[in-house]
Amino acid sequence: MGLLGILLGLGLLIWLAFRGWSILLLAPIAALIAALFSGEPLLAHWTQTFMASAAQFLAQFFPIFLLGALFGKLMEDSGSVTAIANTMVEKLGERRAILAVVLAGALVTYGGVSLFVAFFVLAPMAIALFRRAGIPRRLMPAAIALGTSTFTMSALPGTPAIQNAIPMPFFGTTPFAAPGLGIIASAIMLAFGLWWLSRAEARARRAGEGFGDPAEIVVDDALIRERATVAHEFDPAEISHGAQSPSAPPIWLAALPLGMVIVVNLVMSFVVLPRLDTAYLAEPAWGSTSITAVGGVWSVIVALTAAILTLLAVSGRRLPTLRATIDAGANASVLPAFSVASLVGFGAVVAAVPAFALVRDWVLSIDGGPLVSLAFATNILSALTGSASGGLTIALDALGGTYMKLAAEHGIDPALLHRVAVIGAGTLDSLPHNGAVVTLLAVCGSTHGKSYFDIVMVGIVGALIALAAVILLGSAFGSF
Repeated sequence: MGLLGILLGLGLLIWLAFRGWSILLLAPIAALIAALFSGEPLLAHWTQTFMASAAQFLAQFFPIFLLGALFGKLMEDSGSVTAIANTMVEKLGERRAILAVVLAGALVTYGGVSLFVAFFVLAPMAIALFRRAGIPRRLMPAAIALGTSTFTMSALPGTPAIQNAIPMPFFGTTPFAAPGLGIIASAIMLAFGLWWLSRAEARARRAGEGFGDPAEIVVDDALIRERATVAHEFDPAEISHGAQSPSAPPIWLAALPLGMVIVVNLVMSFVVLPRLDTAYLAEPAWGSTSITAVGGVWSVIVALTAAILTLLAVSGRRLPTLRATIDAGANASVLPAFSVASLVGFGAVVAAVPAFALVRDWVLSIDGGPLVSLAFATNILSALTGSASGGLTIALDALGGTYMKLAAEHGIDPALLHRVAVIGAGTLDSLPHNGAVVTLLAVCGSTHGKSYFDIVMVGIVGALIALAAVILLGSAFGSF
């Protein structure tokens, strides 16, 4: 009965979330169903298990949600994202339209700009570019997804994406975990995605297929918000709040804050934090923790703060409504953070019921060793929840300690666990119900029927190939 309760609760969560119901309400209901079928105390699980885990997630990661959303909104309203995208288009031109869109998306998201902000800025640019180049509109979502939602989210070392931050407290790692493997995985994802899109473009040109219907795009804001809030760290409802700069800054000023994110993150991770005296963190007053548990999050927090201050210093005067922009950025972080925290609470209740032992034993018994079973667990949970961050946190909350023990037994570097977990979470999360997929199709004026297959190829197939390569290389040579 306990296993039936877990499956029923998860099924209800997935079905109603896809129909637009709020995760804030669905997650505790699904958790209580799992507890009820296991004969566990309902109120105790809600207040002591569900809420405790959700609160712990917020305590660890809300600063990253807050600063990431604020930075993204400031970059958008200052015109910096537009300046970077336009420069890529000017440099590469219509003949390399797909490459221009991919690289523009990669540059801004690797520099810390929220995925949804990038969507709303890149889509109009891509529409104009693809129309002039005669490339089918249906390829736009895949091109944007390749640049924003694949290697810069899960593989490229140092990415400030929340998905790359989540494993750090569990494994004691930094944002630059397994950098060599991350670079190889990034190269595989990028190369495979560009190969597929160039092949699709050539096939469309041979068939005489042009851009298609140039009709104006009508975006269903309610639908986007319903589906998007558990997918990434920005509430799309705040995109329209604030005001954008009438003029874009010079490219070097626009790119400077992005560079600050990467440089400060690197310096904090490998120079500053290792030299600090942080023995006080072991005291109960500071949570009886250690620098290995919190250092990765601290690095990202400082990097995003430095980038925000840099942007305000060099482009603050371009912000027409600074207060409204800041408010919108801050507000944009709340609903996604609480939605993912609710998924984490659901996962904690599931992990606490006796029947979960069957699920854990099944996952750990998968052939191929700890790396394969970890990749499988993060893949499946991210697919079911439609959220890489939610699925990743549920998996690590339930199994992170177990995998650390297995890593010690098998001589596996925790950095390798980190990279496998993040890439694994960023593969099957891109199923049709994923909020980022729904949002991207909407802002591009396309549909699942027209564009989803290409998203699968660049966002799922390419990522799975990269994941397999990381597991094989990591098993053979260890973390590097």
